[in-house]
Amino acid sequence: MTCIILDDEPPAVQLLRAYAERSPDLQLVADFTSAIEALHFIQEQPVDLIFLDIQMPELTGLQFLKVLRHRPQVVFTTAYENYAVRSYEYDAADYLLKPISLDRFLLAVERVKARLGARQTPPTAVSPAAPPPGPEHLFVKSGHKIVRVDFADLLRLESMSNYVLLHTAKEKIMTLENLSDLVAALPSDRFARIHRSHAVALDKIDYIERNRVVLGEARLPISDSYRAEFMRLLGR
Repeated sequence: MTCIILDDEPPAVQLLRAYAERSPDLQLVADFTSAIEALHFIQEQPVDLIFLDIQMPELTGLQFLKVLRHRPQVVFTTAYENYAVRSYEYDAADYLLKPISLDRFLLAVERVKARLGARQTPPTAVSPAAPPPGPEHLFVKSGHKIVRVDFADLLRLESMSNYVLLHTAKEKIMTLENLSDLVAALPSDRFARIHRSHAVALDKIDYIERNRVVLGEARLPISDSYRAEFMRLLGR
């Protein structure tokens, strides 16, 4: 993925540049401390992703996005928590709060990869080549580790108080990530939310009985708010 960095603080740019260079999925094409210079660049040379500071003197990050003709994927980088809600109004892929750690940066990259993979368009009649497949895994932070979870191994996700348990064929992985964010990073045709506390892999379901999904030893409730979309995915 091609990307640029825009932050008015040189130390922040330097840190993000170092992180980007350590990610095999990123191709950093430029970095800027001036919003105006970045604007001229990206209008002429579109990229897949921008790491964007919000509080800047020339243009705020939100103002910067408003004037873009073609908006790339955005990961906001800021020292201010109060912008988090507004970032979702701009369909940001992620929101990184400074000081930014490498593991949190890499998780943001994985979320962007998942988004770009999900938005691949099918081939047309004049273009027989199939689009490149999306990722077959995601990375989640579990304790002091960043753990790879293969979609093929993932059975279900369970929200429990302040954390989420990912049940795989091999183990249970605990993460402090939000269930909604994790489901958004999964292929929408293979995984479904069935309850505010549960999401399941469609191909791992044994059967559905009344208001419950049976998956191995687990019997999980289907809530009314998720029923219609869940049944649509099942073709029912």
